[in-house]
Amino acid sequence: MANIEHLQTVNVPASTVYEALTTAKGLSEIWTNELIVNDQIGCINEFQFGGKGLTKMRVDELVTDKKILWQCVDSDPEWIGTTISFDMEEKNGKTSIIFRQKNWEEVTAFYRVCNYNWAIFLYSLKQYCEEGEGLPYHKRKF
Repeated sequence: MANIEHLQTVNVPASTVYEALTTAKGLSEIWTNELIVNDQIGCINEFQFGGKGLTKMRVDELVTDKKILWQCVDSDPEWIGTTISFDMEEKNGKTSIIFRQKNWEEVTAFYRVCNYNWAIFLYSLKQYCEEGEGLPYHKRKF
């Protein structure tokens, strides 16, 4: 099994990061504006990227201002069964976020593309939390 892991520090409290990652408003500014999101354990969040298929994430764990855990239940076959987590730790008004997408079957070209795109996602999260505007899919030029 392979995992993707990134660390991002954001110059805002953990509550700001948590809200950005659990609300339609935040996720539409960070990831994609084609979404249906609910911040309740067991709910299925849906994300679409310009008509290129639907990704469904089940919310498995929510610890306010500390942790978010999703499990991919429908998407590209390489994603199904992977888990996506955001572990947050606030210190002196700054929040460190450890992002993980775990349980990839193997390292493939798609894995490498996703690894890159998760880094862009975390950059977008930082920009949104600090500046009020992220870089979601529909605004990207690359």
